[in-house]
Amino acid sequence: MDVLNRNNVTVTGTGQQAMVFVHGFGCNQHMWRLVAPAFEDRYRVILLDLVGAGKSDLTAYDPARYSSLDAHAEDVLDVLQALDLHDIVLVGHSVSAMIAVLVAIRKPARVARLVLVAPSPRYLNDTGYTGGFELADIEELFETMDNNYLGWSAGITPVIMGHPERPELSEELNNSFCNTDPAIAQHFARVTFLSDNRADLPHVRTPALILQSAQDALAPLAVGQYLHQHLAQSQLTVLNNSGHCPHLSAPQQTISAINLFLEPARIAQV
Repeated sequence: MDVLNRNNVTVTGTGQQAMVFVHGFGCNQHMWRLVAPAFEDRYRVILLDLVGAGKSDLTAYDPARYSSLDAHAEDVLDVLQALDLHDIVLVGHSVSAMIAVLVAIRKPARVARLVLVAPSPRYLNDTGYTGGFELADIEELFETMDNNYLGWSAGITPVIMGHPERPELSEELNNSFCNTDPAIAQHFARVTFLSDNRADLPHVRTPALILQSAQDALAPLAVGQYLHQHLAQSQLTVLNNSGHCPHLSAPQQTISAINLFLEPARIAQV
């Protein structure tokens, strides 16, 4: 089918340069609604749903094909090709930050800048590396998802969001999780939490902003520091915020940080 329909692509905004937003696990493009409009006066804003999420074509989700993040990166590249986009700003949240990294490695001419929101190249701890989780933690997470997906969602979304004083944020994330096909979510969770993209980082030549909350249960500060050390042209910005979704819990901080990162590029274009 047409890739723009497959990934439920929407296009708004004006400008010569495009800004493409890709959502994280259990989410959809609607999660960017507090951030993306701030760039519509300067950029052609592209939103999409990963296959298996939101209003994408769920029938296109083949577990064998999507057994790694590579297929999602191929999908994003398909969208960029269909829209004839080059030199874009590619914004990825959580697992889609690594999808964005893969896109930039494969077709560097299509990506001028990377914005990695709450990224992690590996969620599991390893020798000399702090990812935040032990294997037993991840296995327990999978077991709970398999046995009681709705219960798992209700329990983990407040942890992910990190703002107990704002229960509406956790409720929104929980609703998004609950609207995701459980079988797809369970499969994609395994792909996400067992992925390891550390070896890809030295191949990135695209300037990148690593945007992280000061407190994040899924991607601790050590992860952001690791990325900053291993991405050749990177900037680490730590927001005074908690939780894994600063684009929802701290949208103005997120917008300001992205604007500051993009400002030199804008000056260079004048």
